[in-house]
Amino acid sequence: MDISVKDLKARMDAGDQDFVLIDVREPGEHDAFNIGGTLIPVGTIAGAVGDLEAHKDKEVIVYCRSGARSGMAQGFLQQQGFKNVRNLTGGMMAWQAM
Repeated sequence: MDISVKDLKARMDAGDQDFVLIDVREPGEHDAFNIGGTLIPVGTIAGAVGDLEAHKDKEVIVYCRSGARSGMAQGFLQQQGFKNVRNLTGGMMAWQAM
């Protein structure tokens, strides 16, 4: 399951906070521009699963620069039993182009 930048922005603008937002980019990318997601670089996501356990049944939205790394994170989290993980289509490139 994916979510478009337009749909996510509309939800955020409406004050919807009923999801967990995770940025799987590297710290420098996150520092340069972010939309408020918790930084968990894709290379460290396996070690963060325990910290995310409380969110297994919630909607989790992952994003990166273009959608590739977040797609990998999405698949990994789904394998770990997360039920509703969505990948932000086009990532921050699409967000900034919006």
